[in-house]
Amino acid sequence: QVDLVESGGGSVQAGRSLNLSCEVSGFTYSTYNSYCVGWFRQVPGNEREAVASLDSDGMSNYANSVKGRFAVSRDNAGNENTVFLQMNDLGPEDTAMYYCAADRGHCSSYWDTAAWYNYWGQGTQVTVSS
Repeated sequence: QVDLVESGGGSVQAGRSLNLSCEVSGFTYSTYNSYCVGWFRQVPGNEREAVASLDSDGMSNYANSVKGRFAVSRDNAGNENTVFLQMNDLGPEDTAMYYCAADRGHCSSYWDTAAWYNYWGQGTQVTVSS
């Protein structure tokens, strides 16, 4: 069974940072050759928007709106199945529910397609005030 649990959301002022975590269980890094973890965000009434992705081979992708401000990484020092989303210089436009998602296979060209991912976390709220 695959399970994803996000944490690290909260309320901050514009210009500050947050570091979200996604703990992935059910994918065993040594068992499967590849898997992709994606970060998405959603504002009520809008579609889920891709933010970033991290392939198990280390390749990353970012939405244009977060390039240079957000960074996705894996916990290489401890639990390799924990993926982080470091968010810097946050603005009110970054306010949303943030979800991590995962599926087997390389991220490839589908990294920003929510329907491609079969496994989702419950989300963590990020609120940025001006």
